Amino acid sequence: MNAMATTDLHYLGLVEVGQQIQRKKLSPVEVTKAVLERIGQLDGKLKSYAHVMADAALAAAAAAEKEIASGKIKGPLHGVPIAIKDLCWVKSAPAAHGMTIHRDFRPSEDATVVARLKDAGAVILGKLQQTEGAYADHHPQIDPPKNPWNADLWSGASSSGSGVATAAGLCFGSLGTDTGGSIRFPSAANGITGLKPTWGRVSRYGAFELAATLDHIGPMARSAVDCGAMLSVVAGQDPKDTTSVPLPVPDYLAGLSGDLRGVTIGVDRRWTSEGTDEAASKVLAEGLRVAADLGAKIRDITFPDPKAVIEDWFPLCGIEVAVAHEATYPARKDEYGPALAGLLDLGRQQSGMDYQKIVLRREAFRGAVRLLFETVDLIAVPAQAFAAPTLAKMAALGEDASLIAGLLRFTCPFDMTGSPTVTLPGGFAANGGPVAFQFVGRHFEEASLVRAGDAFQRVTDWHKRHPGI
Repeated sequence: MNAMATTDLHYLGLVEVGQQIQRKKLSPVEVTKAVLERIGQLDGKLKSYAHVMADAALAAAAAAEKEIASGKIKGPLHGVPIAIKDLCWVKSAPAAHGMTIHRDFRPSEDATVVARLKDAGAVILGKLQQTEGAYADHHPQIDPPKNPWNADLWSGASSSGSGVATAAGLCFGSLGTDTGGSIRFPSAANGITGLKPTWGRVSRYGAFELAATLDHIGPMARSAVDCGAMLSVVAGQDPKDTTSVPLPVPDYLAGLSGDLRGVTIGVDRRWTSEGTDEAASKVLAEGLRVAADLGAKIRDITFPDPKAVIEDWFPLCGIEVAVAHEATYPARKDEYGPALAGLLDLGRQQSGMDYQKIVLRREAFRGAVRLLFETVDLIAVPAQAFAAPTLAKMAALGEDASLIAGLLRFTCPFDMTGSPTVTLPGGFAANGGPVAFQFVGRHFEEASLVRAGDAFQRVTDWHKRHPGI
């Protein structure tokens, strides 16, 4: 499908629609009704929602309208319809985690990130579809979300519903999670912006685990500014998650200058080009050119060899997933799909010595990446080595080691380090699918990623292009 420029309500930016709502130029009830109507028209085909919460959304929109009318404005998300990846608990709503085992689960409380969004006045439209257990494939009994640009293209994993719904104008922003690349893959595949925060920046309380020390919850929206607005709300220490870090949360929308003067961006030209296809390489090169035009200094660096940590990601993830699923696996193995079951079996096969070796290699790699940030402010990398993959290509993932390595090459190293990244749409492949690149930042410097993404998006329009649906 061809990219379309539009000013339709459903494609307004999250911050922009919030401003119009809060200035009483738009009604949150009417906006919510319009998006729910669009979901009704399109999602039968796109399959992005696991559960639509129409009544609750309209009630929240009506409450927001009353609050705004009385002059009580809670911030940029007040009255804005958004959606939540299914693994994050919303009180009394289904939270299946992409699995049949949990299809009847209704949490008795909100996840911390959901509670914070509600406190900020956001209107929650519903729960978004995801892969089984937030791993690689959708459960065999679940119809996967369809890429709105082209149904033959991959929609990403595991936050596929978040990517599809945000790209198709079925919400103004969404929450995703990233353990090996699952904010970045669907952001790239669907042509939206995704912000993976530093591990520990956002509470994981009330979210089903895939792998505890690798899981990151973060915003997915249509611009870096919109992601920054969402992150300002959900980030911060949470006593219910003692791994959340007690650092102040900045206003990520403050002080955005539109330029990159004083910013040094590192790039390992060998690592980012070897085995990377033409479309992915071209988008990264163009991103660097724009950054230089905006005042950034581009510096050649040598990135530490990530081969070992990419290989280690699988058994480490498997070990942590085995802990998360201990109550149901292998006791209910016949209810699991083959991909998640295979990962669980891999994890359960590891010894204590295997695990310790992985931990030591991970810490060494994390330290080497930290040293790089003593000389640069950001690192630029592709989103993945091959751009806009088809479903047919991804069907061979389990049989092609080079395909798996290319998929994870520029994502899972930054889950192993816990580094923050922003994924920015930067072009299209020959098959019409969106292509993206990433900036990676220092721990807890998400503000630098919002600044860089905003500067890039002020002078480009890739993020303003939408699928012709």
